[in-house]
Amino acid sequence: MYCVCKGHVELAIDKFVDEFEDAPDIVDLNKTEFADWDPPRCCDLCEQNAEFLVV
Repeated sequence: MYCVCKGHVELAIDKFVDEFEDAPDIVDLNKTEFADWDPPRCCDLCEQNAEFLVV
């Protein structure tokens, strides 16, 4: 699972496919709320705001 900015979505997808050998789901964090989990504010790969969850 990766929480990433818009600029790193493609890289996160590639890393996910390499690790799990399956296509991930992409969740827009600006349009989705989670009952039991607060997503990180920063991208896993840089200091930008996290906008997408690759899972």
